[in-house]
Amino acid sequence: MTTPTSYIASIGTALPGDPVDNATLSKVLGINEEWIEVFIGTRTRYFARDLGTGVVRWSLADLCAQAAERALAAPGVDPSEIEFIVLGTATPDTLMPATVNHVADQLGLDQVPTLQLQSGCAGAVQALGVAQSMIASGQYRTGLVIGGDVCSKHLDLQRDVSGAASGDLVNYVLFGDGAGAAVLTDEPRGQGVALRQVLNRFTGLGRKPGQVIEWFGLADRYDDRQALTEDYKAIEEFVPVMAVEILWEMLGELDWEADQLDYLLPPQLSGRMTRRITEELDVPTAKEISCVADTGNNGNALPFLQMEKLLEGMSGGERALAVAVESSKWIKAGFALEKI
Repeated sequence: MTTPTSYIASIGTALPGDPVDNATLSKVLGINEEWIEVFIGTRTRYFARDLGTGVVRWSLADLCAQAAERALAAPGVDPSEIEFIVLGTATPDTLMPATVNHVADQLGLDQVPTLQLQSGCAGAVQALGVAQSMIASGQYRTGLVIGGDVCSKHLDLQRDVSGAASGDLVNYVLFGDGAGAAVLTDEPRGQGVALRQVLNRFTGLGRKPGQVIEWFGLADRYDDRQALTEDYKAIEEFVPVMAVEILWEMLGELDWEADQLDYLLPPQLSGRMTRRITEELDVPTAKEISCVADTGNNGNALPFLQMEKLLEGMSGGERALAVAVESSKWIKAGFALEKI
């Protein structure tokens, strides 16, 4: 079933500090620069923490507020019209208060509903879906949708990883930090891009998680477990397959043909994996919109970074389809856009 149409009026994004290239990262971690370039294929990423001192320079709320401010400053958008905020993240600043409420506070938005969704790479798409449903209900006309993650806070910078196995090193070189935001409306304004379809579907019944982020409490603060672990082999095996399934499932629901796509926004795992997935998707008529090789995998910020890049060149009547896969417990996600 096709979801009711809402519209993206504007996009804003925020990346912390200066880009960290592979040469700098390899020196800090004491690992091989060539391995990062070949195995991961990501050139730069951004960190909210200072790699030398470990000090957090930007919280997730800071980055989300920066992205939202940029979206709210766009032509055709009035901040006073925002009626709700939905945030998708896997890495909130605290268990309580919810990060979305700190964001609302920084933006000066009071007396509005705030919702926070706890999810990984599908979180931003889930937030878009919730916002779309709220607007479709007729109760709201304009809302703010945000996605972001600060993954670097889960990395132990004091750990000696020079002799670690590739599977352990992945998390140190794959991820980055950032945030993105979009203003959704019930009629075309600003960018005037129609959100035609949103897909969110859990498909992990009986399957082991591909990624786990621990949330340590006082009782296990000194546990030897790593905060972040992932089965990268499982991710490499299943994500490309799931991406193809998502593409054709969404095209069928939209009644679109593959050759009618002008743009394709593939999953943003890493530079190398994104290239492989795009080849598997095999939509030669569609221009690929990717950013992960330059931004790192900053989770729920990625769809907004892709959309920002997309809207720079999207013309009236053109269509785009975004595919996202969450490997934590295997979620299919995606959305379709059409320029009015």
